[in-house]
Amino acid sequence: MNDRDGLALVLNPGSGGASGEATPERVVRLFEEHGREARVVPIGAGADIGAAARQAVEDGCSVLVAGGGDGTVSAAAGALVGTTVPLGVLPLGTLNHFAKDLGIPLELAEAVGVVARGRVREVDVGEVNGRIFLNNSSLGVYPRIVELRSRHGGRGPGKWIAALWATLAVLRRHPFLTVRIRTEDEEVVRRTPFVFVGNNEYRMTGLHPAARESLDRGVLAVYVMDATRRRSLLRLGWDVLRLGPDGVGELDLLRVTEAVVETGRSNLKVALDGEVAGLAAPLRYRSRAGALRVIAV
Repeated sequence: MNDRDGLALVLNPGSGGASGEATPERVVRLFEEHGREARVVPIGAGADIGAAARQAVEDGCSVLVAGGGDGTVSAAAGALVGTTVPLGVLPLGTLNHFAKDLGIPLELAEAVGVVARGRVREVDVGEVNGRIFLNNSSLGVYPRIVELRSRHGGRGPGKWIAALWATLAVLRRHPFLTVRIRTEDEEVVRRTPFVFVGNNEYRMTGLHPAARESLDRGVLAVYVMDATRRRSLLRLGWDVLRLGPDGVGELDLLRVTEAVVETGRSNLKVALDGEVAGLAAPLRYRSRAGALRVIAV
C-alpha cells in the first residue's frame, strides 16, 4: 500500500450506527468519492477490535479508520499510541464523546470527508495500568451501572431505560468505597461513590452535557465526590447538574499528570470509555501527552 491508498477500515458490527446506512460497502464508496481507497478489515460480532487494529497496523496501513462508538474508537487508538499511524474516526455509536470533542461531524458522509481531507493533530491519551482511554476512566458505582445496563439493555430508548434501571439498582445497595489518591503533590482520602478520571478537564455548565475544551493540555482531571449517604449522593448529583462541578463544594477536582488510586482491594472493576475491565490494584494513572495522532477538522 502507498500513503494515498493505505486506509484500513475497522467497523464494529455491534455499534449503534453500524447497520443501515453505515455498511462497509457504503463507507468504502464514500471514501472512493474522495479519491481514497479503503480496505475493510473483516471483523465478526464479538471480535477483538484492538487485535484487528494491531493487525492492520502490522500489515502496513498508513491510516487506521475506526467506525463505531467510543469503546471501538478507544480500542483502535490503543493500537496506535506511540506510532506514527494516524486515527480516523467515524462516530457510529450512541454518545460519541471523543468525536464531538474533536469537532468531528456525526453525519457519516461528513465524517468520511474529514478523514479524507482533514489534518493530523496530536492529542493526549490517559493510561491506567497499561490500558489506554481517550475520554475517561472511573471506578465505584459507574462500572456496576455499565455492567447491569449491558446485561439488560438494548438499543434506542431501551438502552436509556436500562441505564435508569441499572442506576437505581446500584444505588439501592451501599455504593460507597474508601479511596486513597496519591498525586505528585498531595494525598487525598475520601469515602465516595465514585472516582472519575478524565483525559483532560471536562466542562459542565448547568444541564449542558459534559465536554472538553482541549485534548492536548497533558493533564488528568480527577473528580472525587465526598458523600456518605445515598440521599446525599442523589442531592449532590443534582447539584452537579444544576451548578456544575465548580459550584459543588463536595466534589473535589485534582489536576495532575499522574495519580495512584488505592481502595484496599486487590482487584477492581474499572470503566474505560464505557467498557468495563478488571484491573489489579493499585491503579496507576498517567497522562501521555501528544501520544495519539488523530485526523480532525
